[in-house]
Amino acid sequence: MGSNSAENHGTEGVGRRDLIRRSAALGLISVPTMSFLSACASSGGDDSGDKAKAGKKTAKNPLGVNDTAGMEFVLFDGGFGKEYAEDAVKIYEKNFPKVKVKFSATQKIQSTLQPRFNQGTPPDLVDNSGAEQMDMGILSSKDQLTDLTPLLDAPSYDDPDKKVRDTLRPGIVEMGQLDGDPVWIMYYAYTVYGVWYSQKALDSLDAEYPQTWDQMLAVCAKAKKKGMAGWTYAGKYPYYLPFSLYPMIGKVGGVEVLDAIDNLEPNAWKHPAVKACFEAYYELYKKGYVLKGTPGLDHIQSQTAWAQGKALFIPNGSWVENESASVIPKDFDLSVSAPTGLDSSDKLPFGTIWASGGEPFIVPAKAKNAAGGMEQLRIMLSEASSKNFTSKVKSLTAYNGGTDGITLTPGLKSGVAALELAGENVVNPRMQDWYVQLQKEKIGVSGLGEMMAGRLTPAEAIKKIQAFADETAKDDSVKHYKHQ
Repeated sequence: MGSNSAENHGTEGVGRRDLIRRSAALGLISVPTMSFLSACASSGGDDSGDKAKAGKKTAKNPLGVNDTAGMEFVLFDGGFGKEYAEDAVKIYEKNFPKVKVKFSATQKIQSTLQPRFNQGTPPDLVDNSGAEQMDMGILSSKDQLTDLTPLLDAPSYDDPDKKVRDTLRPGIVEMGQLDGDPVWIMYYAYTVYGVWYSQKALDSLDAEYPQTWDQMLAVCAKAKKKGMAGWTYAGKYPYYLPFSLYPMIGKVGGVEVLDAIDNLEPNAWKHPAVKACFEAYYELYKKGYVLKGTPGLDHIQSQTAWAQGKALFIPNGSWVENESASVIPKDFDLSVSAPTGLDSSDKLPFGTIWASGGEPFIVPAKAKNAAGGMEQLRIMLSEASSKNFTSKVKSLTAYNGGTDGITLTPGLKSGVAALELAGENVVNPRMQDWYVQLQKEKIGVSGLGEMMAGRLTPAEAIKKIQAFADETAKDDSVKHYKHQ
């Protein structure tokens, strides 16, 4: 699946109040194994004498990179591929001609790097992503991460009068924080979540994208008459459903409802907005508007069926364009929209959407060349590298821009338009990166998955999910987060 899909992604972090104005890719992390917990608990290794000596700080080398010290970069080899990173490495090597960067890509981040973190010999830069992503909270609590504030306060690659932090999309810095000011994570990709569809298919129904739920049901009824299901989703991974359901809840009840859910507040899931949205989605099942067999489909199978015109709508993230490129027809006219709301009584306007940072990069605390790792990120956050990424993988980056002069693909163009429509009404639920097991296995599989398969009513699903949330809130072994 896509490099920042829910199956492959996520991080931890506490942001400011997450109704953030954004101008322009997450997923979830896997539950870490006990061996990793034990390994990090030791903080292992001895870093004395291993650090590269600081280089001279100049206008072209503001972080003081040692121009003869090696640098090692390990990338997650996912849906975004590795070419964009290899291109950025070439720039690093051009700027520091005496240096050869050791670059590698793997899908097994944790099993590959766990022993090295334990031994105190990690790489200098890591794309900590994928199904084997290392737990950010544990890494931070065991002093395994470098504070990236020096990078953020350094002059940007393109304009020495602008700091790197001033070139980033709103919310990116806050997402990289954990309980305070230090920034431990730099999210490089920027993901738009929502309801994805073929504009061509919608036009064939002589319909517009529905803004109210009555309109949604009417469109689905039209599709059904033409032999097309209204919806499909990753039935085996039903935690994809929140990509459209969570922002719908925020639209209906306000961002404070999402905050309460993230904060594990008592009865947060019993809010009337949650009940109304659950009942709306359940109605899709009850009326037969969900593609038959969907509960048994994985993300690729559901996306393929959707691309083949068997279903009109699918909840997903902006990685879907790159991930499904081989099955999406050329005339598909891929589009994304913010979730349909209930009616005019909703707290937030139509266009309210979920968008946030993805593809989390870290510089290990015991890296031999931390300055080199941060310099590589500074290069990647330049306009040229951002444009290169966007051109090659059909996704936006954390750099606030990088689309001028690029012929945008249909999905990317639609995503940018959706963000422009949203304006300040961009939400960023944190459940999926603060409480991974709760989100994936309990809310997703045991709650939403069972409801959409018809095995739970909305009331039963809410009761079950609230119990899961309460259980997590009372679990002292789980680190708890709050919106600030």
